[in-house]
Amino acid sequence: MPKTITPAALFTDAALRRTQEITADSYGSVWIGPSGEESSGEAVARHLEGTAALLDKDGWSRVTTYFRDRDRDEDQASDANPADDESLTVKQMIRAVLRFLHDGIDTELDPRRTLDAALHQVGEDGGHGDPDTARVASGVLDRLIQAHTGSASVRATAWSERQHRTHADITALLRAGARFARTYGPAPQAT
Repeated sequence: MPKTITPAALFTDAALRRTQEITADSYGSVWIGPSGEESSGEAVARHLEGTAALLDKDGWSRVTTYFRDRDRDEDQASDANPADDESLTVKQMIRAVLRFLHDGIDTELDPRRTLDAALHQVGEDGGHGDPDTARVASGVLDRLIQAHTGSASVRATAWSERQHRTHADITALLRAGARFARTYGPAPQAT
């Protein structure tokens, strides 16, 4: 019987140490966000924990569903991409684009989020993070997945979208990222 590896076992202390090595070798500081200011390890950990809590509350989705057909006629509903449907009129295509934009903002029908969308949502809401901690958290997760896979070009978002990925895998990644940030991230600056 093959040994089953739990998601939490994917990200051991050894993986966190390897992540620190990759982070130290990175060009520029992983801890500096787009504002040019450094985010503390604690702030990034809070952001990652807020992301895990959001995904636990609203649900995780492996990929984004770009086109929902709720406003089209029942008999015409399909999962086809409107850009590929030559039978659609320009008006129908514009409606599909507007629907996509609306659905990107309105998550009442399907509140589930991808990893990337959840990281950004937590940054926009401001309760557990901001746009800087969102970007830094994403960089931390990238390096954690690089340490896990051994690939220098892998990204956490792409890793999270693999067909066999589970909510438990994503939660384990976020918790490991928070542990990494608290252990290896910069201390909060005194104000």
